[in-house]
Amino acid sequence: MITRLSSLFARTLREDPVGAEVASHKLLVRASYIRRVAPGIYTWLPLGLAVLRKIEAIVREEMAAIGAQEVHFPALLPAEPYRATNRWEEYGPNLFRLQDRRENDYLLAPTHEEMFTLTVKDLFSSYRDLPAIIYQIQTKYRDEARPRAGLIRAREFVMKDSYSFDIDDEGLEKAYQLHRDAYERIFNRLELDYVICQAMSGAMGGSASEEFLFPTPIGEDTFVRSPAGYTANAEAVTYSIPEPIDAGAVPPTRQLFTPEAKTIAILVDQLNERAPRERTWQAADTLKHLVLRVDEPNGQHRLIVIGLPGDRDVDLKRVEAALAPAEVQPAAPEDFEDYPELIAGFIGTKHIGPQGRKDSDGNSLIEYLMDTRVAEGSAWVTGGDENDHHSIDVVFGRDFQVDGRIEAAEILAGDAAPDGSGVLEIARGIEIGHIFQLGRKYAQSLGLNVLDEHGKSRVVTMGSYGIGVSRILAALAEEYHDEHGLCWPIQVAPAHVYIVATGKDPAILETATTLAEQLDEAGIEVILDDRAKLSAGVKFADSELFGVPNIVVVGRGLKDGVVEFRHRASATREDLPVAEAAEVIAARVHDQLQRAGR
Repeated sequence: MITRLSSLFARTLREDPVGAEVASHKLLVRASYIRRVAPGIYTWLPLGLAVLRKIEAIVREEMAAIGAQEVHFPALLPAEPYRATNRWEEYGPNLFRLQDRRENDYLLAPTHEEMFTLTVKDLFSSYRDLPAIIYQIQTKYRDEARPRAGLIRAREFVMKDSYSFDIDDEGLEKAYQLHRDAYERIFNRLELDYVICQAMSGAMGGSASEEFLFPTPIGEDTFVRSPAGYTANAEAVTYSIPEPIDAGAVPPTRQLFTPEAKTIAILVDQLNERAPRERTWQAADTLKHLVLRVDEPNGQHRLIVIGLPGDRDVDLKRVEAALAPAEVQPAAPEDFEDYPELIAGFIGTKHIGPQGRKDSDGNSLIEYLMDTRVAEGSAWVTGGDENDHHSIDVVFGRDFQVDGRIEAAEILAGDAAPDGSGVLEIARGIEIGHIFQLGRKYAQSLGLNVLDEHGKSRVVTMGSYGIGVSRILAALAEEYHDEHGLCWPIQVAPAHVYIVATGKDPAILETATTLAEQLDEAGIEVILDDRAKLSAGVKFADSELFGVPNIVVVGRGLKDGVVEFRHRASATREDLPVAEAAEVIAARVHDQLQRAGR
């Protein structure tokens, strides 16, 4: 197929679009692959759609290879199934909700677990119908609070989601492994770098969960890895609670005057000045308390206090993962109005948790959760529960209790891996795939049962497996670009060859057109820059911006009977005789496609 630039629905830009922060966003807009409609919402233009469809084709081929069958659900869905699984409330403000003219509630689907479950319930009734894997490639919607980075964090996006249905857990494990292997083949075929991380299931529920992350400094996900192979999303890193410490030798708690010591740094300076000891006081000797507001999906909110060593910061993403589906943010001044006993900068243990005020049911009015790295019996310096005072030798378990434990502290480079496999390094990445062993949560909620071989009703067990198709396109743009523009791998490029016709001699355009036709007959996809009255410089700039992997220049060399062949990524150049050019280029493109697995 020949795409002629003179009639292509595209206009390139020389300057980066306003507000674009990352390379993929800048280049996809500049190269006329996408255009912004609203924050997090984009129009797909012909070139962008061509790349998206090629990614989808690879996904479809690998899904077919594991026996999955494709379906397609509507994006506009009734609320009732989501109420049955509690996700109408659990999704909170991330869900696009709307009503029809009869005031019936609907939503724009963020995921389709309910629809897959109900469809299988409608069609299957016996264990003989299982196992089954069905999938779709569908547009999804989430009301992101802060859409950013173009296609990476969008409100409307394209996703492949598949679901497995089995009679037992053994079948689920097989389906899970099938998908895991298929995802590796997909990302390998796309030539996209990835790591597989242990992950949290979050609002999806279920047990085992792994993420496929594209490592990049612009990623919103933090993950950790050790030299021996431990890899996990930072949210999913869990440590064992340390063994209790004997606090028998710790003296009773005492108060210390610490004027204006509202930060750990100031407190440590004052401890060394006002309460010197043989070993210098450090931030790690202090126990700090962070007050958080927890917003539940039903609109209610509450305060919790997180206790953790003073040399660590709270990782709100880790806290939010532990408290999902609730959302978490630092408490604002108005949140303290009903709790005058909480003195900012000097919060101790007296008024929070089991030793604080209780509600009518006897529960702690302010829930107190302790980070898992704090051992019972350990002694600390913490707030004195009065202005300008701190308490020394406050022992966890002797002087105060907590309502529970939580993984709250940030993970730092050099921390020990939870499995003992060495020290951790920290990296960032973009989530491009996620697989879950859902179990029976949705099947139970929606009544998906089948009869087993004994005629007994059994709840079906499910797996859920997602790939961010449009996000993959952005990730590829992040990985494959240079200072001049995009550099697509050939298996996803909008065309295999880009022919540039430069010069006023009619023979140049005639030769370029003939070459394009010859390549087209050989099964090669071609973009032909046949635009008149444009300088060679503009055409060359666009050829690099578009990112097609092979560029052919028909211009000044034609008088010598040659055309110039350029490889976009390596920037290599060579002259090819006109008479042989089509055959040579076609052979090279077919070789490139073969090596790319197409």
